[in-house]
Amino acid sequence: MHAPKRILVAKPGLDGHDRGAKVVARALRDAGFEVIYTGLRQTPEQIAQAAVQEDVDAVGLSSLSGAHRELFPAVVRALREAGAGNVPVFGGGIIPEEDIPALQAQGIERLFAPGTDTREIVSFLRQRLGLED
Repeated sequence: MHAPKRILVAKPGLDGHDRGAKVVARALRDAGFEVIYTGLRQTPEQIAQAAVQEDVDAVGLSSLSGAHRELFPAVVRALREAGAGNVPVFGGGIIPEEDIPALQAQGIERLFAPGTDTREIVSFLRQRLGLED
């Protein structure tokens, strides 16, 4: 039996709404992942540091504040600078369709809109991390 994959769920920036992040964290935990939730108002550097310290297999970001265009790529850069550039990053929240290609080009592998069935996120992670679905 393998140890469960570890997923960091984080809220970069000043966005104070974390209900969605907590729903995703709970769904991932229920699906057998080990989840580390960093809490609100984290800097990209704090998120990268937590990802390295916790030796996570993926990082999930949530943003409802509109700052995703700056903050999500900043987390990817901070992960690279911390030596964790190979850790897949996915995100969710209020992300306009037109922002998705630019975010993906900057290293955000997958983005999930509000109302996404959490099973879709679980399935993405299982496939991405090489687990059976």
